[in-house]
Amino acid sequence: MSIKKFVRSPAKLNRRTFLKAAAVTSSVAAFSACVSKEALEAFLQKEFRDMSKDEIAKTLQRLEAQYTQKYGKKFSVSAKEPIPETLFGYGLDISTCIGCRKCVYGCVGENNQSRDPQVHWIKVLEMEKEKGIDFIHANIYYDHEEVPHEGHFYLPVQCQQCRNPVCVKSCPVGATWAEPDGIVVVDYNWCIGCRCCMAGCPYGARHFNWGKIQLPAEDVNPNTHFLGNRPRYPGVVEKCTFCIQRVREGRYPACVEICPVGARKFGNLLDKDSEIRYILENKRVLILKEELNTQPKFYYFYGT
Repeated sequence: MSIKKFVRSPAKLNRRTFLKAAAVTSSVAAFSACVSKEALEAFLQKEFRDMSKDEIAKTLQRLEAQYTQKYGKKFSVSAKEPIPETLFGYGLDISTCIGCRKCVYGCVGENNQSRDPQVHWIKVLEMEKEKGIDFIHANIYYDHEEVPHEGHFYLPVQCQQCRNPVCVKSCPVGATWAEPDGIVVVDYNWCIGCRCCMAGCPYGARHFNWGKIQLPAEDVNPNTHFLGNRPRYPGVVEKCTFCIQRVREGRYPACVEICPVGARKFGNLLDKDSEIRYILENKRVLILKEELNTQPKFYYFYGT
Protein backbone atom coordinates (compact mmCIF):
# COMPACT_ATOMS: atom_id res chain seq x y z
CA MET A 1 0.00 0.00 0.00
CA SER A 2 1.34 3.42 -0.93
CA ILE A 3 2.44 5.71 1.88
CA LYS A 4 0.64 8.56 0.09
CA LYS A 5 -2.65 7.23 1.40
CA PHE A 6 -1.52 8.05 4.93
CA VAL A 7 -0.37 11.61 4.18
CA ARG A 8 -2.76 14.56 3.88
CA SER A 9 -2.26 16.72 0.83
CA PRO A 10 -0.82 20.22 1.39
CA ALA A 11 -4.10 21.70 0.21
CA LYS A 12 -5.95 20.08 3.11
CA LEU A 13 -3.36 20.58 5.86
CA ASN A 14 -1.36 23.76 5.63
CA ARG A 15 -0.05 26.11 8.30
CA ARG A 16 -3.29 28.09 8.52
CA THR A 17 -5.58 25.07 8.95
CA PHE A 18 -3.16 23.52 11.42
CA LEU A 19 -3.12 26.66 13.59
CA LYS A 20 -6.91 26.95 13.42
CA ALA A 21 -7.33 23.33 14.48
CA ALA A 22 -4.82 23.80 17.29
CA ALA A 23 -6.61 26.94 18.49
CA VAL A 24 -9.98 25.18 18.55
CA THR A 25 -8.50 22.17 20.35
CA SER A 26 -6.86 24.32 23.00
CA SER A 27 -10.00 26.41 23.45
CA VAL A 28 -12.17 23.33 23.98
CA ALA A 29 -9.59 21.91 26.38
CA ALA A 30 -9.51 25.14 28.39
CA PHE A 31 -13.31 25.34 28.37
CA SER A 32 -13.72 21.75 29.52
CA ALA A 33 -11.30 22.30 32.37
CA CYS A 34 -13.38 25.05 33.99
CA VAL A 35 -17.01 24.01 33.40
CA SER A 36 -19.28 21.21 34.46
CA LYS A 37 -19.87 18.06 32.47
CA GLU A 38 -23.41 19.25 31.66
CA ALA A 39 -22.17 22.58 30.31
CA LEU A 40 -19.56 20.82 28.17
CA GLU A 41 -22.18 18.46 26.75
CA ALA A 42 -24.40 21.41 25.87
CA PHE A 43 -21.46 23.25 24.29
CA LEU A 44 -20.55 20.28 22.10
CA GLN A 45 -24.13 19.31 21.29
CA LYS A 46 -24.99 18.61 17.66
CA GLU A 47 -27.60 20.57 15.77
CA PHE A 48 -30.99 18.99 16.49
CA ARG A 49 -31.59 17.72 12.95
CA ASP A 50 -28.23 15.91 12.98
CA MET A 51 -28.80 14.11 16.27
CA SER A 52 -29.64 10.41 16.42
CA LYS A 53 -32.60 9.17 18.46
CA ASP A 54 -30.24 8.02 21.20
CA GLU A 55 -28.50 11.40 21.28
CA ILE A 56 -31.86 13.18 21.47
CA ALA A 57 -33.00 10.92 24.32
CA LYS A 58 -29.81 11.60 26.30
CA THR A 59 -30.11 15.34 25.67
CA LEU A 60 -33.72 15.43 26.85
CA GLN A 61 -32.81 13.47 29.96
CA ARG A 62 -30.00 15.91 30.74
CA LEU A 63 -32.23 18.96 30.24
CA GLU A 64 -35.05 17.53 32.34
CA ALA A 65 -32.66 16.91 35.23
CA GLN A 66 -31.12 20.36 34.82
CA TYR A 67 -34.46 22.21 34.77
CA THR A 68 -35.93 20.12 37.59
CA GLN A 69 -33.00 21.00 39.83
CA LYS A 70 -33.08 24.68 38.87
CA TYR A 71 -36.82 25.32 39.26
CA GLY A 72 -37.68 22.78 41.94
CA LYS A 73 -40.45 21.07 39.98
CA LYS A 74 -40.47 18.03 37.74
CA PHE A 75 -39.82 19.05 34.12
CA SER A 76 -40.78 17.28 30.92
CA VAL A 77 -38.92 18.10 27.69
CA SER A 78 -40.45 16.51 24.61
CA ALA A 79 -39.06 16.10 21.13
CA LYS A 80 -42.31 14.78 19.67
CA GLU A 81 -42.20 14.72 15.90
CA PRO A 82 -44.76 16.28 13.52
CA ILE A 83 -48.12 14.57 13.15
CA PRO A 84 -48.31 12.87 9.72
CA GLU A 85 -50.44 14.54 7.03
CA THR A 86 -50.73 17.73 9.05
CA LEU A 87 -50.04 21.33 8.05
CA PHE A 88 -51.08 23.76 10.76
CA GLY A 89 -52.90 26.97 9.90
CA TYR A 90 -54.22 29.81 12.05
CA GLY A 91 -57.20 32.11 11.64
CA LEU A 92 -57.98 35.35 13.47
CA ASP A 93 -61.34 37.08 13.24
CA ILE A 94 -60.64 40.82 13.06
CA SER A 95 -64.31 41.66 13.46
CA THR A 96 -64.50 39.78 16.77
CA CYS A 97 -61.17 40.58 18.54
CA ILE A 98 -61.70 43.11 21.36
CA GLY A 99 -58.04 43.88 22.13
CA CYS A 100 -58.12 42.52 25.69
CA ARG A 101 -54.55 41.15 25.40
CA LYS A 102 -55.43 37.92 27.22
CA CYS A 103 -53.75 36.08 24.35
CA VAL A 104 -50.52 37.97 25.06
CA TYR A 105 -50.30 36.93 28.69
CA GLY A 106 -51.64 33.44 28.09
CA CYS A 107 -48.75 33.01 25.66
CA VAL A 108 -46.25 34.39 28.19
CA GLY A 109 -47.31 31.89 30.84
CA GLU A 110 -47.44 28.90 28.51
CA ASN A 111 -44.15 29.56 26.77
CA ASN A 112 -41.94 30.62 29.69
CA GLN A 113 -41.25 34.08 28.38
CA SER A 114 -39.18 36.52 30.40
CA ARG A 115 -41.04 38.89 32.71
CA ASP A 116 -38.03 41.08 33.44
CA PRO A 117 -37.32 42.33 30.89
CA GLN A 118 -40.70 41.52 29.37
CA VAL A 119 -40.75 39.51 26.15
CA HIS A 120 -44.03 39.16 24.26
CA TRP A 121 -44.38 36.92 21.23
CA ILE A 122 -47.81 38.43 20.48
CA LYS A 123 -48.36 42.14 19.94
CA VAL A 124 -51.86 43.60 19.69
CA LEU A 125 -52.11 46.69 17.49
CA GLU A 126 -54.97 49.16 17.90
CA MET A 127 -56.09 50.82 14.66
CA GLU A 128 -58.72 53.36 13.68
CA LYS A 129 -61.68 51.93 11.81
CA GLU A 130 -61.74 54.87 9.41
CA LYS A 131 -58.14 54.25 8.33
CA GLY A 132 -58.35 50.45 8.11
CA ILE A 133 -55.17 48.40 8.46
CA ASP A 134 -52.58 51.12 8.96
CA PHE A 135 -49.32 49.98 10.55
CA ILE A 136 -47.75 53.44 10.55
CA HIS A 137 -50.36 54.90 12.88
CA ALA A 138 -51.11 51.72 14.87
CA ASN A 139 -50.96 51.99 18.66
CA ILE A 140 -49.34 49.11 20.54
CA TYR A 141 -49.36 50.91 23.90
CA TYR A 142 -53.09 51.66 24.21
CA ASP A 143 -54.32 51.74 27.79
CA HIS A 144 -58.08 52.27 27.98
CA GLU A 145 -60.31 51.56 30.95
CA GLU A 146 -62.43 49.38 28.69
CA VAL A 147 -61.90 47.67 25.36
CA PRO A 148 -62.81 47.67 22.58
CA HIS A 149 -62.28 51.43 22.38
CA GLU A 150 -64.90 53.26 20.35
CA GLY A 151 -63.94 53.80 16.72
CA HIS A 152 -61.08 51.30 16.82
CA PHE A 153 -60.36 47.68 15.95
CA TYR A 154 -57.52 45.36 16.93
CA LEU A 155 -54.96 43.39 14.94
CA PRO A 156 -52.82 40.91 16.92
CA VAL A 157 -49.53 40.07 15.21
CA GLN A 158 -47.23 37.12 15.91
CA CYS A 159 -45.16 34.67 13.88
CA GLN A 160 -46.96 34.11 10.59
CA GLN A 161 -45.39 30.64 10.11
CA CYS A 162 -44.55 31.42 6.48
CA ARG A 163 -44.20 28.82 3.77
CA ASN A 164 -41.41 30.97 2.34
CA PRO A 165 -39.80 32.32 5.53
CA VAL A 166 -37.25 35.10 5.10
CA CYS A 167 -35.98 34.46 8.64
CA VAL A 168 -34.86 30.94 7.71
CA LYS A 169 -33.00 32.20 4.66
CA SER A 170 -31.35 34.91 6.75
CA CYS A 171 -29.87 32.59 9.38
CA PRO A 172 -26.14 32.07 8.68
CA VAL A 173 -25.81 28.92 10.81
CA GLY A 174 -28.98 26.96 10.00
CA ALA A 175 -30.36 27.30 13.52
CA THR A 176 -33.93 27.85 12.30
CA TRP A 177 -36.06 25.95 9.80
CA ALA A 178 -39.64 24.99 8.88
CA GLU A 179 -40.86 21.61 10.13
CA PRO A 180 -43.04 19.32 7.95
CA ASP A 181 -46.15 20.45 9.87
CA GLY A 182 -45.39 24.05 8.91
CA ILE A 183 -44.05 25.27 12.26
CA VAL A 184 -40.91 27.41 11.97
CA VAL A 185 -38.64 26.48 14.89
CA VAL A 186 -35.33 27.49 16.46
CA ASP A 187 -32.59 25.28 17.89
CA TYR A 188 -31.52 27.48 20.81
CA ASN A 189 -28.26 25.57 21.23
CA TRP A 190 -27.20 26.56 17.73
CA CYS A 191 -28.54 30.12 17.59
CA ILE A 192 -25.60 32.56 17.76
CA GLY A 193 -27.75 35.62 18.50
CA CYS A 194 -26.67 37.54 15.39
CA ARG A 195 -30.29 38.74 14.91
CA CYS A 196 -30.15 38.38 11.12
CA CYS A 197 -33.51 36.60 11.31
CA MET A 198 -34.96 39.55 13.22
CA ALA A 199 -33.79 41.91 10.50
CA GLY A 200 -35.24 39.64 7.82
CA CYS A 201 -38.67 39.04 9.37
CA PRO A 202 -41.15 41.58 7.95
CA TYR A 203 -43.60 41.00 10.81
CA GLY A 204 -41.37 41.78 13.80
CA ALA A 205 -42.16 38.32 15.12
CA ARG A 206 -38.72 37.32 16.41
CA HIS A 207 -37.47 38.48 19.78
CA PHE A 208 -34.01 38.64 21.31
CA ASN A 209 -33.58 37.17 24.79
CA TRP A 210 -31.48 39.74 26.60
CA GLY A 211 -31.24 37.77 29.82
CA LYS A 212 -32.21 34.63 31.64
CA ILE A 213 -35.88 34.01 32.24
CA GLN A 214 -36.80 36.11 35.24
CA LEU A 215 -39.90 34.66 36.91
CA PRO A 216 -40.81 32.83 40.11
CA ALA A 217 -40.34 29.07 39.95
CA GLU A 218 -44.05 28.54 40.63
CA ASP A 219 -44.89 30.38 37.40
CA VAL A 220 -42.67 28.22 35.19
CA ASN A 221 -44.48 25.84 32.84
CA PRO A 222 -42.66 22.48 33.18
CA ASN A 223 -44.36 20.89 30.15
CA THR A 224 -42.01 21.82 27.33
CA HIS A 225 -40.70 20.91 23.90
CA PHE A 226 -37.06 21.03 22.84
CA LEU A 227 -37.90 23.26 19.86
CA GLY A 228 -40.46 25.35 21.68
CA ASN A 229 -41.03 26.63 25.19
CA ARG A 230 -38.12 25.12 27.12
CA PRO A 231 -36.13 27.77 29.04
CA ARG A 232 -33.95 29.74 26.65
CA TYR A 233 -30.38 30.92 26.98
CA PRO A 234 -29.41 34.60 27.18
CA GLY A 235 -28.41 35.96 23.79
CA VAL A 236 -30.63 33.81 21.55
CA VAL A 237 -33.62 34.69 19.39
CA GLU A 238 -37.00 33.16 20.21
CA LYS A 239 -40.46 33.16 18.63
CA CYS A 240 -43.98 31.76 18.55
CA THR A 241 -44.17 28.10 17.56
CA PHE A 242 -47.98 27.72 17.58
CA CYS A 243 -47.33 26.16 21.03
CA ILE A 244 -45.56 23.16 19.50
CA GLN A 245 -45.61 21.43 22.90
CA ARG A 246 -49.42 21.51 22.79
CA VAL A 247 -50.43 21.12 19.15
CA ARG A 248 -48.35 17.99 18.58
CA GLU A 249 -50.29 16.48 21.46
CA GLY A 250 -53.60 17.29 19.77
CA ARG A 251 -54.33 20.44 21.80
CA TYR A 252 -54.98 24.04 20.77
CA PRO A 253 -52.37 26.78 21.23
CA ALA A 254 -52.71 28.62 24.54
CA CYS A 255 -53.80 31.85 22.85
CA VAL A 256 -56.68 30.04 21.12
CA GLU A 257 -57.92 28.51 24.36
CA ILE A 258 -57.73 31.72 26.37
CA CYS A 259 -59.45 34.05 23.89
CA PRO A 260 -62.72 35.09 25.62
CA VAL A 261 -64.57 35.88 22.38
CA GLY A 262 -63.47 32.98 20.18
CA ALA A 263 -61.66 35.19 17.69
CA ARG A 264 -58.80 32.72 17.23
CA LYS A 265 -59.11 29.54 15.15
CA PHE A 266 -56.62 26.76 14.55
CA GLY A 267 -56.48 23.54 12.61
CA ASN A 268 -55.07 21.31 9.90
CA LEU A 269 -55.00 22.91 6.47
CA LEU A 270 -54.85 19.47 4.85
CA ASP A 271 -58.13 18.40 6.45
CA LYS A 272 -60.95 19.54 4.17
CA ASP A 273 -63.41 19.23 7.07
CA SER A 274 -61.43 21.39 9.50
CA GLU A 275 -62.64 24.77 10.74
CA ILE A 276 -59.63 26.55 9.29
CA ARG A 277 -60.42 25.18 5.81
CA TYR A 278 -64.03 26.30 6.17
CA ILE A 279 -62.84 29.82 7.00
CA LEU A 280 -60.52 29.96 4.00
CA GLU A 281 -63.25 28.80 1.67
CA ASN A 282 -66.18 30.84 3.02
CA LYS A 283 -64.92 34.04 4.67
CA ARG A 284 -63.24 37.25 3.54
CA VAL A 285 -59.61 36.37 4.19
CA LEU A 286 -56.40 38.39 4.00
CA ILE A 287 -52.73 37.84 4.81
CA LEU A 288 -50.29 40.50 5.93
CA LYS A 289 -47.83 41.96 3.41
CA GLU A 290 -48.92 39.61 0.64
CA GLU A 291 -46.70 41.44 -1.83
CA LEU A 292 -43.57 40.04 -0.13
CA ASN A 293 -44.46 36.45 -1.12
CA THR A 294 -43.68 35.05 2.32
CA GLN A 295 -46.87 32.98 2.06
CA PRO A 296 -48.05 33.07 5.69
CA LYS A 297 -50.20 30.34 7.17
CA PHE A 298 -51.69 32.90 9.54
CA TYR A 299 -54.94 34.20 8.07
CA TYR A 300 -56.98 37.20 9.13
CA PHE A 301 -60.67 37.16 8.28
CA TYR A 302 -63.95 38.96 8.82
CA GLY A 303 -66.44 36.66 10.49
CA THR A 304 -69.28 39.15 10.30
